[in-house]
Amino acid sequence: MFLPTTMEEVRKLGWEELDIILVSGDTYIDSSYNGSAVIGKWLLKHGFKVGIIAQPDINSDEDIRRLGVPKLYWAISGGCVDSMVANYTATKKKRKQDDFTPGGENNRRPDRAVIAYTNLIKRYFKNYDIPIVISGIESSLRRITHYDYWSNSLRRPIIFDAKADILSYGMGEKSMLALARALKGGREWRGIRGLCYIAKDKNESYVELPSYEECVADKFKFIDAFNSFYLNCDPITAKGLCQKCGDRYLIQNSPSENFTSDELDEIYSMDFEREVHPYYRSMGEVRALDTIRNSVTTHRGCYGECNFCAIAIHQGRTVVSRSEDSIVEEIKEIASAPKFKGYISDVGGPTANMYQVECTKKLKLGACPDRRCLYPKKCPALKIDHSRQIELLRRLKKIDKIKKIFIASGIRYDMILDDSKCGQLYLEELVKDHVSGQMKIAPEHTEDKVLSLMGKDGKAPLKEFKDRFYKVNEKYGLKQFLTYYLIAAHPGCDEKDMLDLKRFASAELKVNPEQVQIFTPTPSTYSTLMYYTEINPFTRKKMFVEKDNGRKQRQKDIVIPQEKSVKAKSESKSKISDKLSSKKTNFKQVKKNFNNKEKKR
Repeated sequence: MFLPTTMEEVRKLGWEELDIILVSGDTYIDSSYNGSAVIGKWLLKHGFKVGIIAQPDINSDEDIRRLGVPKLYWAISGGCVDSMVANYTATKKKRKQDDFTPGGENNRRPDRAVIAYTNLIKRYFKNYDIPIVISGIESSLRRITHYDYWSNSLRRPIIFDAKADILSYGMGEKSMLALARALKGGREWRGIRGLCYIAKDKNESYVELPSYEECVADKFKFIDAFNSFYLNCDPITAKGLCQKCGDRYLIQNSPSENFTSDELDEIYSMDFEREVHPYYRSMGEVRALDTIRNSVTTHRGCYGECNFCAIAIHQGRTVVSRSEDSIVEEIKEIASAPKFKGYISDVGGPTANMYQVECTKKLKLGACPDRRCLYPKKCPALKIDHSRQIELLRRLKKIDKIKKIFIASGIRYDMILDDSKCGQLYLEELVKDHVSGQMKIAPEHTEDKVLSLMGKDGKAPLKEFKDRFYKVNEKYGLKQFLTYYLIAAHPGCDEKDMLDLKRFASAELKVNPEQVQIFTPTPSTYSTLMYYTEINPFTRKKMFVEKDNGRKQRQKDIVIPQEKSVKAKSESKSKISDKLSSKKTNFKQVKKNFNNKEKKR
């Protein structure tokens, strides 16, 4: 079933009113890849009446009044990405398209969506004392004092600017359910893990971060605040945090406990329609659906900890995997759909080949405060073994009606190289059966100076993996290729570094890269901290940061000249290879490619 979007739908369910109303910056796709849908279905599963309003018009009351007033709370999310990232490019140009909006035109998601939706509710429901909870990635990554690229300033914790009552951070199933139960039972909720709120006084037992005012006045204070924040994100070791803003305090309780494998199985076994709700489907095609309809999540979390990525802050540094049986059952369900064509577009997570690979010490003691799992070298305590993944993929291929299963999530090629027992076998499995034309990897750069600031490996493993990949293709008579995702204008990167990248790509990788993006400073990453402060937070020394948008573009143009970039964009509309790399798969062409390969075998 879909969550109701109108009062007519509410009454058809036999309900008179709702306990919780979700408001989202994405259209309503009833899918496990839609955070609002997952939270809504989770609350529904536990006995709460939940409705959803997607992409409401912020200039009228027509949408926001559609479901009346919730009994317990409003829950607001900006969508699957930060609304400013969704609306603007790295050089601050307005994006024309939005894959999560019906019709594809970027005209429904407001800037700073969480703030806009909170203000919308407050405008039209002034006389109701119903808590407003902000959640989702936009709230989660902006929960403390943070640098905002689009205003080029430090902003207060978003709960202050939104004037919301509560903030739920991280993966919200546990905190949002605990909150619903507390409010329904009239119990105190301020001790619930995974929640933030505003208070007049600090919590004396919590770690106090430098204040918002101190961060604005002193960049080293801001670095100190972020370091403490980052080190207190693990559910096992983290302490509560507080940060003064003016005459009040942000209070952040410890993170929600890690999920168990059984709990993830329960979440992903919920009934999803894997379709856009009819109310919104009538407004136009939703491009994102093509990607996520037949995609399956195998795990949450990532211990890669790339400095430009916020997954460790939002999903956590601990990988929690679903059981094989749960994944098999989900794919069987997908395959039983009447219109299923035989293709699973992705089986993975933030990093596909972290499935069932985790440090046993971390699972018991929490993430190490003084080291990372994979950088600068793999920690000896992390035993990388791809055998469980190989077993899973082989089981999935045997499911009735399955023709092809793609691994579209990124892979860590360094993990493949580090697995002396099964790494090569896993690579062969991918190349033979789970790639169609190209495999995407993300070295991000090639120069050691820049890579060290990104928290990534150097040239040697990249070249070794490239050689292995093409040898496997040769072994099986295939002609597939690697697509390299690269970043220009990352803090510390200058034009010489991009020239060196270009030379290495040409001489050693034998390619002219076509997937280069300009670094975007997004909230709550170490790379964004570098960008704002122009200080290396690990050495506390001054560093070069390119901040001129024209020169940022020039760095990209060294690798991909603008005329080539424009041509590539144009061709991507008609060529499957480009769509595959952006996870917008044209399955007719994929089927053709697949069948051609089968004929050659």
